[in-house]
Amino acid sequence: MRELIRELIETVLLALLIFLVLQFSVQNFRVEGSSMQPTLTEGQYLLVNKIVYLRVANESLASLLPWVESEDDRSLFAFHQPEHGEVIIFHFPRDPSRDFVKRVIGVPGDVIEIQQGTVSVNGIALDEPYITQHDNRTIGRLEVEPDSFYVLGDNRRASNDSRDWGFVPAENVIGRAWVSYWPPENFHILSAFTQLLSLVAAIPNTILR
Repeated sequence: MRELIRELIETVLLALLIFLVLQFSVQNFRVEGSSMQPTLTEGQYLLVNKIVYLRVANESLASLLPWVESEDDRSLFAFHQPEHGEVIIFHFPRDPSRDFVKRVIGVPGDVIEIQQGTVSVNGIALDEPYITQHDNRTIGRLEVEPDSFYVLGDNRRASNDSRDWGFVPAENVIGRAWVSYWPPENFHILSAFTQLLSLVAAIPNTILR
């Protein structure tokens, strides 16, 4: 009897641990609107990987890693920051109670320019195979601020994004869109477009300024 009770307690504790880990690292997200079509459609359900963009207080990181300088009270990404081409979920800067999903186009230090709908990052016109309908908007050169990201929807004609309200602060980022699991016919694992990443990384910012 004692053995059975012990096994039950261990099972409950293990289930609780798994639940807490999942709550901390994964979040459910329902796509609303058409701003990310055709990549994501309204009503689609995603699993969001929150731990990939885990942020740690600079002071705490410096206490663990002596080579990290603690110059301010900012938070740093423990693993890596959002990268070019990744689809992220974030709190809308103008209303943090709302969560948006967009694609990362620019990271801190990047120079963004849009001419007749063609997006250039650091002087390189992007090949964006995920876009089926381009718009013709033009936005002059701007540099992505520190701890900020420039994001756009894949459906450029129907997206409320950085073109309209500016950058996404790093602290607003929730996580990366990881798996589309519902409806079943739309099941797939989302990943960054490596072509976009390699194009942007090919030329250092310092050469272009």
